[in-house]
Amino acid sequence: MKLMPQEIEVRYILPSLRKEFAVALARNKIQQKEIAKMLNITPAAVSQYLSEKRGSTKFKEEIKKEINNSTSKIIKKSSTLHKELYKISSKIKKTSTICDIHRLYDNVPKECNFCFENENN
Repeated sequence: MKLMPQEIEVRYILPSLRKEFAVALARNKIQQKEIAKMLNITPAAVSQYLSEKRGSTKFKEEIKKEINNSTSKIIKKSSTLHKELYKISSKIKKTSTICDIHRLYDNVPKECNFCFENENN
């Protein structure tokens, strides 16, 4: 195991979450400039997310449903993108989802429980 879980989050999870939010917001007819402002990224980055050039990590259906629910809250202004992004990234870190993603990019033993063993220390 070469990468720390935090590196997985920064390199793969957060960009892919941004991509999923960009796609979900675009599906709801939000303009790319507005999406860029909401995500605090450039319109070019939004364009790359929408054309599948960035954010290649695929999430389980459960996480995608969370993203869609969060997108509805953001559009209705009952929550902010930052709150929803934090909530979903926290959920990913508390479940085996982070382990599944880590295994895609690093040589992690199947029985690895590092994140959960060290959670309470």
